[in-house]
Parts: sequence; C-alpha cells; structure tokens
Amino acid sequence: MSAENYFKEAAAGLARVAATQQEPIGQAAGLLVEAIRGGRSLFSFGATHSFILTEELVYRTGGLMLVNPIYPHGMNLSVRPMTQTSRFERIPGLGAELLDGSPAAAGDVLLIASTSGRNAVVIDMALAAKAKGIRVIGITALAYTRGVASRHASGKKLADLCDVVIDNGAPYGDAVVAVPGFAQNVGPLSSLTGIAIVNALVAEVVARLVAAGVTPPVFVSANVDEGDAHNAAQLRANAHRIHYMT
Repeated sequence: MSAENYFKEAAAGLARVAATQQEPIGQAAGLLVEAIRGGRSLFSFGATHSFILTEELVYRTGGLMLVNPIYPHGMNLSVRPMTQTSRFERIPGLGAELLDGSPAAAGDVLLIASTSGRNAVVIDMALAAKAKGIRVIGITALAYTRGVASRHASGKKLADLCDVVIDNGAPYGDAVVAVPGFAQNVGPLSSLTGIAIVNALVAEVVARLVAAGVTPPVFVSANVDEGDAHNAAQLRANAHRIHYMT
C-alpha cells in the first residue's frame, strides 16, 4: 500500500542522512558553537516550504533560543494567491534585501534551506551574507540541485555558496512514492529529513557547548510547571542576541 511505501521511503531517507551527513552536521555545529561562544547571533531562512525548518528551530521545546528567523515575506502560506510565493522567490535582489533588513552582521552564522537551491532569493541572500562576513550553512538536496539549472544571473546555486552544505537526501523532484497508474510521484521527503537535520544539529551544538563548560539557553515546554519561569530567565539573559522578541 502507498501509505506503507511512504513510511519505508521516509525511514530509508532518514537512514541515508544519518549515514552520510554526520561530517557536514559536525562542521555546521562547529560554526554555530564558535559563534555562540563568541557572543554572536544565529539566523535561519527558507523560502516557501523550506521555512518549515526555521519554524522548527525557533521558539521550540528543546530548541536553542539563539536562532533568529528571517521571515520570507511574500513566500509563506498566508499569501494569496498562493502561487505568488513561487514567483517571489525568483525575484532578483530580494534575498539581499531580506538579509539587509535583519540584524545579521559579520561573525554571525546563517542557515539557509532550499531543496532545489536554484532560486534567486536564497542565492542572493547567500551572496550578500558572504559579502558581510556571515558564515553560511546550506541545507539542500544535492540530487535535486544537480538536476536543475540556476535561475540566478550568476549561474550559481545555493550549494556553490555555502561554508557547509548538508544534503537532505531528497531526490530530484522531492516526492518519493510512485502510485501505480498515476504519472506523478507523491509524498515529498525534504521537510521530514530537513527537520531531522536541524534537530540533530541543535543536539550536537548543545552537547558541544556543555562539554566546553557552557550552559546553552534551551527552551523548556511552556506546558510544564517550571517552563515559563525558566524560559523568561533565559530570554532575559540572552536578550542581546535574541532578536525575535521585539
């Protein structure tokens, strides 16, 4: 049955990521730990569905408080007609403007997620980040991005512009389940593996900070009794590099 096939593909995809991406996840964790210990800020961006990864990172139980979202204005599910989101992510220069509108500065680290890695918004943001001295971690699908041409004037794709690239393991086209008698695959993989990657990355960052004698600010669920007090205290203590509270 097709539902069972998706679970099999999802499990296989997660296993591939776990088996092949430990090195880049470790490299990315090193960049984040360096920035945190240096008092710098962390940022995350993704256009359209790739912003799901940022939403998973920010204000999340068990998540690192220090990740600041750069909102994909015009590229989320609140936009109508929703087809505009695909047009906006192709607008030249928009990614640089979104970065310029954020507090991100030299020495900070920016995580950019894009499964195809081909559209202007993520390429312009990565180029602008590099020019500002911001380190860039990319989460993309190498099999997908290698199968498409860039839509940017430079001819570059996201994977060409990052200090570290993490492969989310999604195939060309993203969807992984073939339904007999139906031409188009269904069941995208990239959100599932991408969320696993960012949570694994947080776990590795926290472990490295603790090993170095640094207590990382991590959210406790607001639905446990001590959650509100813990979170409020940590947000106050780290207010200088948490930019999403104002």
